[in-house]
Amino acid sequence: MTQRITVTHTHGEQISVASGGVELMAYVYRPDPDAFEARKPYAHPLRTLAGNPVSGYRPNDHRWHKGLQMTSSHLSGQNFWGGNCYLGPEKGYQRVDELVGSMRHDGFEEFTVAEDRLRFVETLTWVANPAVQHSGGQEWARERRTIELHSVEPDAGTWALDWSINLTNIRGEALHFGSPTTAGREMAGYTGLNWRGPRDFTGGDVIGPDGRGGDGEKGASDLMGTPAADAPWVAFTGEHDDVDGHSTLLFAHAPENADAIHASHWFVRSEPIPSVAPSWAFFEEFELEPGESFGYRYRVVVADGAWDRAQAEHYLKNHGW
Repeated sequence: MTQRITVTHTHGEQISVASGGVELMAYVYRPDPDAFEARKPYAHPLRTLAGNPVSGYRPNDHRWHKGLQMTSSHLSGQNFWGGNCYLGPEKGYQRVDELVGSMRHDGFEEFTVAEDRLRFVETLTWVANPAVQHSGGQEWARERRTIELHSVEPDAGTWALDWSINLTNIRGEALHFGSPTTAGREMAGYTGLNWRGPRDFTGGDVIGPDGRGGDGEKGASDLMGTPAADAPWVAFTGEHDDVDGHSTLLFAHAPENADAIHASHWFVRSEPIPSVAPSWAFFEEFELEPGESFGYRYRVVVADGAWDRAQAEHYLKNHGW
């Protein structure tokens, strides 16, 4: 049985979803005050049905890490994630404010609240940094983003969030999507939908299908860079401070992602920070021509308790797309 949800929309600021007296998610779309952190919407906090937090916000090591957010760390010389830019092996990471772009919230095409489900379709524009010569403030891409929170199941201690992106190049010239790894940094191919876990999840366990993954950083290292074709899901389990217990986040590709514009690989870290991203440009760049579009769809399952491989696979088998 699914449980009723309550949705509170503070117009111009955020959407909050609660169930059983617990705020499960806040989706914040008001512009951040600091342009260096790449103004864009994000989902934070994320909580389990028991009320335990499973997302981090502005940690002191990376202030631009904000819960769950759509990003693009390397896009035609711009950084649509925020923070320091990786400029290659010789220069490393540097603060270059004029290379940090933003994602502008334009409105909602659809906003539907049912008894046990929220679905909204948001339109956004990806805008180059105004300080960049010849492209300052130029609109580069139009995004149609769909967010759906559903399947709140108290008996299982789970709820699910589906996040999809459809992005169209409106720049007038090709857009090139990459990552720090495509710029020369080994095994740092983060880009796309990124989750930052809370500080107490550092050192958490990471597993995937077919015996992949394991305890702590060993599990994360085993899955780092793994093709989504070989591992369509990854589960990250952390142990909480303050309360006795664990929580698990299950990240999964929708079946149609196998036919997307570019093959995805997993970016997974357990130490020194907890982070997961189904990266769309881990090892190689891809190009989006003017007027062309691409799309991906993902599911994030938030669960109370420490899940094993059988629990993850049972959930995915019994919850269709």
